[in-house]
Amino acid sequence: MGLQQTLDNIKQEFVASAPAERLAIMQQATALLSTSEILEKTLSPGTRAPDFSLQDAAGNTFDSRELRKKGPLLLTFYRGIW
Repeated sequence: MGLQQTLDNIKQEFVASAPAERLAIMQQATALLSTSEILEKTLSPGTRAPDFSLQDAAGNTFDSRELRKKGPLLLTFYRGIW
């Protein structure tokens, strides 16, 4: 099974079991994102990101230019509460 099919299955299971209130909130948020033109501001897969520096949880700074010297970078964004 491919990734898209796996994601579709997860979504179907969630929609079948989630409370109606939660689904309504998620549908509203999705509609807002769709009309926000946010996709026009995003990078396409494979596009080089602008140079940046970020700190990790321990305060260590990482510079994208230095990291790219070691090979390609993969940027992943997590939404979390910790």
